[in-house]
Amino acid sequence: MSEDQLSQDTRGEDKPGALQLLRGLGKGLATTAKTLARPAHTRQYPHVEPDLPERSHGVIALLEENCTSCMLCARECPDWCIVIDSHKETLEPTTEGGRARQHNVLDRFDIDFSLCMYCGICIEVCPFDALFWAPDFAYAEGDIRNLLHDKAKLGTWMEQVPDSALPEGYTRPGAAPEEAPDTTADEDTKTEDTKTEDTKAEDTKTKDTKTKDTPEGAVEE
Repeated sequence: MSEDQLSQDTRGEDKPGALQLLRGLGKGLATTAKTLARPAHTRQYPHVEPDLPERSHGVIALLEENCTSCMLCARECPDWCIVIDSHKETLEPTTEGGRARQHNVLDRFDIDFSLCMYCGICIEVCPFDALFWAPDFAYAEGDIRNLLHDKAKLGTWMEQVPDSALPEGYTRPGAAPEEAPDTTADEDTKTEDTKTEDTKAEDTKTKDTKTKDTPEGAVEE
């Protein structure tokens, strides 16, 4: 038998029959039917925004008043996308005989998000709680040059930082300070309890005094 005849016989055996074609078509239709019966897992973005977890690496927010211009975040950044400029000012002593001190004033704090790899190292190494993650991702730009955000823009994202990540004692701008708990009721309750204990103690002392004054075997009239 020649090689051409063998190849033709082999090809004839590999051809699927009508029954196999129908089985394949049935499996495909069954898969399609299962998919149609399942609910959709998509959201109509941007009309419906997704619920992101609090620790999402969305965007970096800056709390300007906590920044001391120590340059630690800029030095540790692996992409060198943070630029900081500052100047020193002298603070006069607040007490007599004190000495004047100098402190850094932040002039510029820029982050180039076209270079940022969202590693979070700058947030972790900041010793003064000046940088935070905010779960916001919708800040795309048509021009890559517009992804260079300054301290004013970074400060606006502080409104979206979760409460659990905020430093202790920080109050959001415009938020009412927390009212101190009302302790008047507790003080009134303590006062009443103290009066009751004093009354019981006086009654006990009176009974003890009467018992001592009465001789043994005598009966009080």
